[in-house]
Amino acid sequence: MIKGVIFDFWGTLVEQGTYSPLRQTYKILRVRMPFSPFVVKFENVFMTKKYEDQATAFREVCKAFNIDCKPFVVDKLIGIWNSCKLLAKPYPETLQVLKDLKDKGLKLAVSSNSPYNNVEPVLEKFDMEKYFDRVNLSWETGKLKHESESFESILRKMNLKHGEVLMVGDSLETDIAGAEKVGIKAVLVDRKGRREYKNKIKDLSELNQFL
Repeated sequence: MIKGVIFDFWGTLVEQGTYSPLRQTYKILRVRMPFSPFVVKFENVFMTKKYEDQATAFREVCKAFNIDCKPFVVDKLIGIWNSCKLLAKPYPETLQVLKDLKDKGLKLAVSSNSPYNNVEPVLEKFDMEKYFDRVNLSWETGKLKHESESFESILRKMNLKHGEVLMVGDSLETDIAGAEKVGIKAVLVDRKGRREYKNKIKDLSELNQFL
């Protein structure tokens, strides 16, 4: 019996305010490696600790990739990531679905790879935090959302077992694969109909079929 749901944040509950900041960062930094390994390394540097400010965080990223980090590059990256959160908004069905799930007595968590002060302002702006029993952010935990330790921590905090929880996310590589690795059933949100997975929905309003 499903007693709880873990949601990814960006691309699942909330639409980013700008075109993928990860891909924009990759393009601006001109990193000489494929995108997927870049993302893993970037998120480990940028999203698993709290920095004094964004400029410091991006300078650490440049150092990790052995890139000469010019001030105008740092300013551009700060602008992109700020736009992402300032212009972000929940998908049309998100708030109602969260309310309905809470009304049914389900425990809810949100888990996100996120730098400090990126997800938090969006949760506050749209009064979303009240729906979650656990907000799991990588900058705070030091673990990325797909890591086994991250899932295990959420389960402990919500006092639930692996078979009592669903993971809902838009990424096969992180949300779905990470959940499957620890024995948690996963549901893929594929809003544009571009991915293949056995448990797939086009938006959150279809989630009930898996509860």
